[in-house]
Amino acid sequence: MADFDIVVIGGGIVGLSTAMQLSRRFPGIAIAVLEKEPVLASHQTGRNSGVIHAGVYYEPGSMKAQFCRQGSAATMRFCQEYDIPFEQRGKLLVAAGADELPRMEKLYERALANGLEVRRVCQEELTEREPHVTGRGALFVPQSAIVDYGKITRRMGTILTDADGTIMTNAEVRGICEQHNGVEIVLNDGILLRARHVVACAGVNADRLARLCGLAADLAIIPFRGEYFRLGANRSRIVEHLIYPIPDPSLPFLGVHLTPMIGGFVTVGPNAVLAFSRNGYHFGDVNSTDLWEMARFRGFRRMIINNMRSGLTEIANSLSRRRYLALCQRYCPELNLSDLHPHPAGIRAQAVSREGRLLHDFLIERTARTIHVLNAPSPAATSALPIGRYIADIASAHFNYP
Repeated sequence: MADFDIVVIGGGIVGLSTAMQLSRRFPGIAIAVLEKEPVLASHQTGRNSGVIHAGVYYEPGSMKAQFCRQGSAATMRFCQEYDIPFEQRGKLLVAAGADELPRMEKLYERALANGLEVRRVCQEELTEREPHVTGRGALFVPQSAIVDYGKITRRMGTILTDADGTIMTNAEVRGICEQHNGVEIVLNDGILLRARHVVACAGVNADRLARLCGLAADLAIIPFRGEYFRLGANRSRIVEHLIYPIPDPSLPFLGVHLTPMIGGFVTVGPNAVLAFSRNGYHFGDVNSTDLWEMARFRGFRRMIINNMRSGLTEIANSLSRRRYLALCQRYCPELNLSDLHPHPAGIRAQAVSREGRLLHDFLIERTARTIHVLNAPSPAATSALPIGRYIADIASAHFNYP
């Protein structure tokens, strides 16, 4: 006899969205969420920019492009329904120099291909909209907004428990054994749970749990630390919109940006620095097990070779606040070192293939009794509601729930 019908591993926004929507899709079944930390949304969900992305950057037709656009509207509707504060500030993608204008134009075409409302902004209008920002031009995307994703996740948790779902914190999964009639899950305290099916939304540990079920043989999760600074109170109105650079299209990172936060302050960041621990929120954090797994994975070594220059640049920017500041001064020149105050870093769980490619799109795979979210970097928080719906569709088709 199973303890639960479905166990969802991971208490971030993707896991809670999935559990909530499974409980709605299949009323009456027993659902549990396992979270290894004492509280929900402790990692990627609670340590990001808080941006509701519109979906500008992503390959037309990709899961990211579809889910981000759907998720942007769905997230704002969810916030309205449950009285969660959000602000639709709009985003300006600023071309700091003339060399970025061709890339900006390609980004404009991609945004149109993704069905977004976007328009070009000339230098004069940019100055009028944002007097503290300089650039040769910009793209304005009105749909972009800001929110506290931790609040959204906790509200989803309340909806789940109100529907008789279970949330277990301090419950780290140490083992998964998939059998013909169910799944056995071993927790850190030796407790054995049994479930008919499992959905793993485990972030930086997604590959490890997937390998226990015979998946993810050709990829690994590589952690990248995103470091932020917070501007002082005297700079809390330095920008009104979200201010982003024109990103490098070869990398899945968006570059250091200025973000007004829902708490009334402005953050600067993130960069993207290789971390030596899957929970390496500080530069000196090293986990020997994590480091050894990375070093022996051929795709990691190829990734390092393929991205050596950009990787060394990111490390240098991480070690030098002055270099980090220079990234911001390209489009906000009046900032100075005294404006940069400490702010918690985040970790991006980035799937890398055996060939050394950084996987850009979301990746979800399944076995007979398990579903695994193997790659869900930004904009996963924005896309959490459609991702959860997609997983519920898979469960409906393959798990034979009524």
